[in-house]
Amino acid sequence: MSTTQYGILVVEDDFRIADIHRAFIEQSEGFYVVGMARNGSEAKALMAQHAADIQLILLDAYLPDVEGLELLWAIRRDHVHVDIVMVTAAKEVETISEALRGGVFDYLIKPIEATRMNQMLARFRREREALANRAEMSQDELDHVLSRMTPSEPTRTASRTLPKGIDRLTLRRVVDALACESDSLTAMQVARTMGASRSTARRYLEFLVAEQAVSAELGYGDVGRPERRYRLLSAAKGWLETL
Repeated sequence: MSTTQYGILVVEDDFRIADIHRAFIEQSEGFYVVGMARNGSEAKALMAQHAADIQLILLDAYLPDVEGLELLWAIRRDHVHVDIVMVTAAKEVETISEALRGGVFDYLIKPIEATRMNQMLARFRREREALANRAEMSQDELDHVLSRMTPSEPTRTASRTLPKGIDRLTLRRVVDALACESDSLTAMQVARTMGASRSTARRYLEFLVAEQAVSAELGYGDVGRPERRYRLLSAAKGWLETL
């Protein structure tokens, strides 16, 4: 399991939404919140102070003191190592188009579904890890990292290569554990069913979420604390047949 931790700066003027983002990030393996900014000035100050610790910014398009897109371009100019995800209610094509031209890693429209946010984080982690310590990549390797393969390419899909640290048999056991239950399961419940550690189950579950074979959502346990719960998706059959 990767020990790399990615720092996130949340730029959101609504403290309730910001707290939701924080709770979700803290439930996501490999990520932690470096800071919370309510406006552009706070965001710039936090970036200046903690630039080396921040790899990803969740940025709202509507801020009290600056337009989110203006802040996007400023961050792009001053902090080229950082990826930015727009998390906003802005649905206008003009706003979306400019954000894409600004090189955003993703664009999430509020209200955000937990599964969609998790897919973004998992893809971010997968791409960062795949590019780390690599001098070159082939086109096939790059296409796989960027998830640009389409369902119309059965030959390449059929010869799926699992990433380092993901064992085919263990992956099947995780899938079988989910398939046996109609309800969603926590990582601990999956671990008990398959006879593995919670960390192992969690790693494989997050991989399946990244591959969109499993959904993840925040639920609440007996003591009221949020916990991630996983459910096998019905659309995952074709993906699982390639294992």
